[in-house]
Amino acid sequence: MSLDETDRRILSVLQKQGRVSNADLSDRVHLSASACHRRVQRLEAEGYIRDYVALLDARKMNVPTTVFVEITLSGQADEVLDAFEKAVSRIPDVLECHLMAGTADYILKVVAENTEDFARIHRQYLARLPGVAQMQSSFALRTVFKTTALPV
Repeated sequence: MSLDETDRRILSVLQKQGRVSNADLSDRVHLSASACHRRVQRLEAEGYIRDYVALLDARKMNVPTTVFVEITLSGQADEVLDAFEKAVSRIPDVLECHLMAGTADYILKVVAENTEDFARIHRQYLARLPGVAQMQSSFALRTVFKTTALPV
């Protein structure tokens, strides 16, 4: 199925306000409530809408420090990549892990209370990851822009 302009408007609103009522959503996208509800159900069933979540405030959750960790592995064999990916997915402080093209094999987005907490995360988890040859950490000084909304 391809998305029409109405589907895109629905997705745009839901990405920014996932708890909007169907009545408000239907008003904003100029559809009847029943037609809007059917479209949302179809978008969910077809996988365009994967899930609904609450986005938490990192400061209030006491993890205001973001660290990007570049990791180079000792090899590129499937078993090395698989072991690393399995182990890193179990670290609670890692929000994202991306396999990269370029100088690093992976980049991680890690949250921590502060530099001391990151040192604990590094000792307890990151330093023990399998297959790691090199690791470089960069601390974000300030988040200039952040969104979870994809372009629609």
